[in-house]
Amino acid sequence: MCTECWLLQITDLVPPVELFSNYIYFSSYSDAWTQHAAECAARYRDEFAPNYVIEIASNDGYLLRHFAEANTPHLGIEPAENIATAAREKGIKTRTDFFTEKLAQELAAEKPADLILANNVFAHAPDINDFVAGLKTLLAPEGRAILEFPHAVEMIAQDEFDTIYHEHVFYFTLTALEPVFARHALRVTRAERTPMHGGSLRIFVRHESHAADETVAALRAEENQSGVGSLSYYQNFSANASAIRDQLRDQIAALKAEGKTLAAYGAAAKGSTLLNFCGITADDLAFVADCSPHKQGKLMPGAHVPIVPPEELADRAPDVTLLLAWNFADEILAQQQAYRNAGGKFLIPIPEVRLV
Repeated sequence: MCTECWLLQITDLVPPVELFSNYIYFSSYSDAWTQHAAECAARYRDEFAPNYVIEIASNDGYLLRHFAEANTPHLGIEPAENIATAAREKGIKTRTDFFTEKLAQELAAEKPADLILANNVFAHAPDINDFVAGLKTLLAPEGRAILEFPHAVEMIAQDEFDTIYHEHVFYFTLTALEPVFARHALRVTRAERTPMHGGSLRIFVRHESHAADETVAALRAEENQSGVGSLSYYQNFSANASAIRDQLRDQIAALKAEGKTLAAYGAAAKGSTLLNFCGITADDLAFVADCSPHKQGKLMPGAHVPIVPPEELADRAPDVTLLLAWNFADEILAQQQAYRNAGGKFLIPIPEVRLV
């Protein structure tokens, strides 16, 4: 953590080309996320009536398809060729590339964008200044860039240690971000909180000639009051993560001692962090169920638990299922009501270990 600007970051970097050139996370397999995308697209069309939309890390077109269906000119920038191909097959204009200032210069020479969208990608970019410089270059004079990402305040407050993995280089607060955008003659003009991914921020960024509204001042004051700009705010995070690990391991050990069978649900990246940090392996879990066919037949990294289709949950009926994708708990619990009606329990690890 930088004690001058309070930006949180990991120190062990994996080159983005290794992480993202061939990717198996397809956004369209989460009902909650696709619904969120549909609502955002409808709102942005109504509020801003964009003439040209560019989405950074556009994945399989889960969001841009709503603009395509409205005949709004658009372009997706997606570094994973396998996912970009899936988007193009749906009629979404997609370029396979990483977003950089150089790419932004090339695209802006053709046509600047009056709406730039970037959901859950800003934290993935190791060169934050290059990314923001690219936004500055590509954004039309009256345009808006709208970015969503996990809010570090929620991560700290809820002990969401499993948010930390190699794709997430940075962990953002408004406190840390405002100086970054100011450095590139941009301004955060609106700030909103969303419940996605355990608590996220949605920020609206414009050229510095535009003023910020009251939501920015309110969030800035809230972060200041909570102590974001002080070391003491962060010092219990590690101890709290260890406490959750110990509680979870004790709970699993107790369940196994009772002869209970265990599995898990949600082969998410955060699940890999949780399993490896807690030392939970294939000796503890029979399988991990996940609805994405791109993950099925593979193993959870490190833990080596096999990933299977979600139907296995009902077919094999483990007594308890560890919910790795706890950030989509409402969606998954509703989908698995038959399993719960048959006596199955879900073990939710964060923000506190509990059986439901």
